[in-house]
Amino acid sequence: MSRIGRKPVVVPKGVHVSLSGRSLAVKGPKGELKRDLPMGVSVKVVNGEAQVERADDSRENRAKHGLIRALLANMVTGVTNGFERQLEINGVGYRAEVVGQKLTMALGYSHPVVFDVPKGVSAKVDKNLLVLNGSDRELLGEVAAKIRGFRPPEPYKGKGVKYVEETIRRKVGKTGAS
Repeated sequence: MSRIGRKPVVVPKGVHVSLSGRSLAVKGPKGELKRDLPMGVSVKVVNGEAQVERADDSRENRAKHGLIRALLANMVTGVTNGFERQLEINGVGYRAEVVGQKLTMALGYSHPVVFDVPKGVSAKVDKNLLVLNGSDRELLGEVAAKIRGFRPPEPYKGKGVKYVEETIRRKVGKTGAS
């Protein structure tokens, strides 16, 4: 058995896990998340715990077992506490501002970069720090990666958009001829 898949997911008070057919829905104070379950894996909710079970011990179903349990745990955490991703904008003249669901960034290009923040993710800017919040961990990571992709950090001066916990390996630039 999968060590991760075997562990039950504790469903806190105020969170409701429901299953209709192959569709799994988790509803809580921070919103509602839905996901389709693949064939070979099922979820049972008993006494405030959700247990993921697999149909057989085939290699494919063993892989899905741990995956679905981890995704279910992320869904439960997302609707109770939510997730946060922080991006740091480094560079002279590099800045960002949020107006409604639009994120406008000046990243050293001849034009401003405008990004529509999808529904389910909220953005907030504090000086050079961009904070993204949301209940769907997958969507939040995707949005953060797209924003970082507009100007990834470069190794010589460290300019660009990077995750706060990310460390940039710096390179030594050219030296003058002497």
